[in-house]
Amino acid sequence: MNEQNLYHSVQIGPVTVPGNVFLAPLAGYTDIPFRTLCIEHGADFSYTEMVSAEGLAREGEKTLCLMDRAPNEKQYAIQLFMGSTDSLKEALDQLKPYHCDVIDINCGCPVPKVTKTGAGSAMMKNPSLITEVVRIITDTTDIPVSVKFRTGWDENSENFLTFAQAALDGGASMLTLHARTRSKGYAPFADWSKLTELKQFCIDHHYQVPVFGSGDLFRAEDAKRMLAQTGIDGVMFARGAIGNPFIFSQAKAILKDEEVPQTTIAMRHEAILRHLDLMIEAFGEKTACTLMRKHTCSYLKGVPNTSSIKQAVVQATKAEHYHVALRGLVDL
Repeated sequence: MNEQNLYHSVQIGPVTVPGNVFLAPLAGYTDIPFRTLCIEHGADFSYTEMVSAEGLAREGEKTLCLMDRAPNEKQYAIQLFMGSTDSLKEALDQLKPYHCDVIDINCGCPVPKVTKTGAGSAMMKNPSLITEVVRIITDTTDIPVSVKFRTGWDENSENFLTFAQAALDGGASMLTLHARTRSKGYAPFADWSKLTELKQFCIDHHYQVPVFGSGDLFRAEDAKRMLAQTGIDGVMFARGAIGNPFIFSQAKAILKDEEVPQTTIAMRHEAILRHLDLMIEAFGEKTACTLMRKHTCSYLKGVPNTSSIKQAVVQATKAEHYHVALRGLVDL
């Protein structure tokens, strides 16, 4: 791929997304406040946390709340997970009123409580299931389907090309590969050569669907390196965006060969308080202050002389506690 064209729009079925730097779905993180902030800092597209199709079919209130659109999300995807098709049609009935732009199927989560039900990365053991899942969605709705998966269950069963074919057989409009097996979890290192293989497979078989990559994207420059090395169509920042929503605008600047905005202490300070305000608006002060502890520590990761601030934040129960604790950032 020509380096000058590394940043470009993406076509997911009938949906045109203006850029190819996405925020990946992250359980426990990609709620409305975090997605709002990432979009403000340049994410082109975003995904909800994974939503249980079974819980959705039962109309669970907590499950339904996961699907709400952020105020600044012009386009977004709802990610579903399931271990069978039993509740899928009922789940889709509950999903329709949210008018999401893409439905994503989680075939990558390695967490045992998910995989023991046959969902997440366990779906890779049963490629015919993803064909059936995608086909039901495409037959029932006019919403394009993307599938996010790993290279295989373990090193002895790397079947990502077979699985990709199965998803495409069902009518998938986009593929995202997390370039690790399930057994690798999040351990170093992702094998980006598998991304090249998947993209070439789609080209060789005349599938005109975007292929995205995930895994080891921790710095803005990693986006350019992944796209240039593999020839895929876009990137999804996951853990690299936690505590660092600035990574989106920086990555896009690098891809467009523009001046890269640097992250200052003042920017971190402002982002933490903005994030806290969004959390309070969404969840109320008490819950927000608890949830923001992990986010704040991530924002301050690698910033010298902030241990006392982190200690204060971990004990914060009110917004004012955050404001007091963060005053120390001004003097850094």
